[in-house]
Amino acid sequence: MKILLVCSGGMSTAIVVKAIEQQAAKTGRALAVSSVGAGEFPAAVKGGWDIALVAPQVRHRLAEFQAAAAEAGVPVALIPPQGYSPLGGAVILAEVDKLLN
Repeated sequence: MKILLVCSGGMSTAIVVKAIEQQAAKTGRALAVSSVGAGEFPAAVKGGWDIALVAPQVRHRLAEFQAAAAEAGVPVALIPPQGYSPLGGAVILAEVDKLLN
């Protein structure tokens, strides 16, 4: 599974990427997770992602991200606030599973 995260500059989601990767390793899941800034998102989302997740601080731009992702056929969801932390990997993966299944 490939997960793309988007935040304001792509930096704060690096912590969340690591949390997702750690949780996936604990459960034996194979994933590719990456983060980008809002300006990079329209081009990056075309890279064959299974889902794109939007950080809480840029949720006001959700419609813009959804429009860019729709062209690539990628579903978009908000990262739950409780998942946006160094310990939020399990919360985010549960949400991804719920959305994709």
